[in-house]
Amino acid sequence: MSNFPYFIQNNDLAGKDVTVLGLGKFGGGVATVRFLTERGARVTVIDAKSAEALQESLKQLENCSDVIFQLGDQSAELPNTQLLVANPAIPPDHGLLRNAALQQIPITSEIELFWQLNPGRVIGVTGSNGKSTTTAMIHSILKAAGHRCWLGGNIGISLLPELDQIQSEDWVVLELSSFQLEALNRIQASPQIAVVTNFSPNHLDWHQNLEHYRQSKQTILRWQTESDVAVLNQDDPELQTWRTAGSILTFGTHSDLSPDLLVDQNRFLLKDQSEILTRELHVPGAHNRCNAAAAILACRAAGIAVPELKLGLESFRGLPHRLEFVGEYQLRKFYNDSLATTPESAICALDAFQETPVILLAGGSDKQVDLSEFAHRFRNQTKATALMGQTGKLMFDSLSESQGSDQKYGAVISQPHTSFENAFRWAFQQSSPGDVILLSPGCASYDWFSSFVARGERFTALFQRLSACDGSD
Repeated sequence: MSNFPYFIQNNDLAGKDVTVLGLGKFGGGVATVRFLTERGARVTVIDAKSAEALQESLKQLENCSDVIFQLGDQSAELPNTQLLVANPAIPPDHGLLRNAALQQIPITSEIELFWQLNPGRVIGVTGSNGKSTTTAMIHSILKAAGHRCWLGGNIGISLLPELDQIQSEDWVVLELSSFQLEALNRIQASPQIAVVTNFSPNHLDWHQNLEHYRQSKQTILRWQTESDVAVLNQDDPELQTWRTAGSILTFGTHSDLSPDLLVDQNRFLLKDQSEILTRELHVPGAHNRCNAAAAILACRAAGIAVPELKLGLESFRGLPHRLEFVGEYQLRKFYNDSLATTPESAICALDAFQETPVILLAGGSDKQVDLSEFAHRFRNQTKATALMGQTGKLMFDSLSESQGSDQKYGAVISQPHTSFENAFRWAFQQSSPGDVILLSPGCASYDWFSSFVARGERFTALFQRLSACDGSD
């Protein structure tokens, strides 16, 4: 990335030539273009995708005048520009980023612009798995406690349009990806309350190596001050070594490590109090109890009292595409966990159904992470697994001919399917009454779908079609 960060002033975008690299489909690029044009910038948008692929985003920008679009553009030459605003998913070795660095053109991003202008207090959440759910839980607790709070970041919501409404006493809860944190390192920014759910290899296709990924993630702590707080998972050996200038609160499942919050079955035990929750959460799985523990400590650091913590957790119903209950048909329960884009998160989903036979849909685009443990787990924990996408073949080839001695159900593993519909149909054919049919791919969606959202919506649509027409196709 460029060594030339951009530090925004109130009106310094007026009349400036600005290039937006990567419009995208999920609101961040659209919000950025609107933000820039409203402040008088002359905007050029460059995206390698075609106008057809970006039609939903383009429709939202129909009222933005004087925006130049260069779509389907693979050029490494920048137009005449004074500032480059890069989509966080743009890889650091992209030709236009290198071009900007050579020309000493400042580079920024949607999250950097928001961060510099945001008057509110920030709770930032990162981790290789569980960050979306934890972010949403924190927001739920703060709302239940009557606080003005805002939800945004990598969870899919840009808060640039809300800047004028955010007040200094508000809490802004942000899910922060490694890409966004890499950008925030440019302006030396960390949140007042930083939450790290866990750490495992991810996005190595973007980061190139594990150390770069680690360094990006550690940005969430790197620039904290003595008055700030970090909430860390004490069960994770990697996180036991992470440090901050502020104070550290820990959560975990091992009493011998003496965490600040102990996850004990369905109870959460604070060091300074008795249990604060005995009722089962509305979202299943041991991993979600750890997510809840992280949310509890973050909200405690924000001054939330125990009764309000209870209320917020009990009102949380989960996120779309994260172990989302889709419905039941012929005594089979269907769950959409399309947001599980890492093998670790998919393994957590499997563990949430240890007492129930699972028919799994797994696989997707290749992020160059190790899938061997995931393959081992679904071979030994599922009744059947429908493999899909680029990684479907990789995982099928990785499985030894021996089915292993610890198989629970004698899993049937499919050859990689050629379409999502075929994988869904095969999964239903393998199921029996009482089974769970689970979409938890453990991989990104980009080989077949534009996003995990589109993948999850397709799963839901196929369920609806199945239940509406009595299984005929």
